[in-house]
Amino acid sequence: MKTKIIAFLGLFMAVFQLSAQDEVIKLYDGKAPGSEDWNWEEAQKFSDLFKTEVVYNVTDPSLLVFKPETPNGTAIIIAPGGGFQTLSINREGIDLAKELASKGVIAFVLKYRLVHSKTDSPAKELMESLKDRADFDAKRVKIKKLAGQDMQAALKYVRDNAAQFNIAKNKVGVIGFSAGATVALESVLRSTSKATLPNFAASLYGGPSDDLMAQDIPKEIPLFIAAASDDQLKLAPKSIALYNKWLAAGYPVELHMYAKGGHGYGMGTQNLPVDTWYKRYEDWLTQYKYLNK
Repeated sequence: MKTKIIAFLGLFMAVFQLSAQDEVIKLYDGKAPGSEDWNWEEAQKFSDLFKTEVVYNVTDPSLLVFKPETPNGTAIIIAPGGGFQTLSINREGIDLAKELASKGVIAFVLKYRLVHSKTDSPAKELMESLKDRADFDAKRVKIKKLAGQDMQAALKYVRDNAAQFNIAKNKVGVIGFSAGATVALESVLRSTSKATLPNFAASLYGGPSDDLMAQDIPKEIPLFIAAASDDQLKLAPKSIALYNKWLAAGYPVELHMYAKGGHGYGMGTQNLPVDTWYKRYEDWLTQYKYLNK
């Protein structure tokens, strides 16, 4: 009897996990454009250095889909961070997707292309590369472009399949964390068609390049920003500059700058006010009618 109970619980957990992530969607037919010669394999592991699960060596961009029981018409594409070398897939992706789905939003976690990790310690490789910031930035110029294309492809896919997912085409947004914030902003500031331009956006402790910040804002897109003053990568001023860019354009923008929280807090818990940033984000979504009261 005990064995049957254990087997039942195992089956229940398997079904629960499948229902949490409803499907995985490939963004491209065949090889992704611009990286056709990449032949390494995507992998996932728990990073002792970052204390969270990470994905690395993404060559075949995809969307993890999280569907709400009762869709409200809003879709949000989430771009996890990780220095363009890893993806903090849970803390900056799946955990937020589940929270949004519980509020009626269909959430898509984007696995975009990354720098090739040559070892099974991608977090360590990332930290080593950060010692020379100029070299770090130079090696990521191409990756940022490819990752931005992945976000635009994701936006086009979501809009093209809006009816299938019960999505309103004018309620499609993006949110990104750290490097993922750059990926999200690439779609806002570099999109050349309406199909790949989000209706609203959010940047969490991002560090957009001067080149990206020099781009014009194509239309009035509400922007939510959150970061911490004690960010270890000293990126807080970048969030303030982003806020000022939107403010100068006269477009809707909201900034939350927490005293403490560091970099990469995501959906983690530190017993600090920053832990509830996503509640403020949900308040903001409600204000613009992307969430129901």
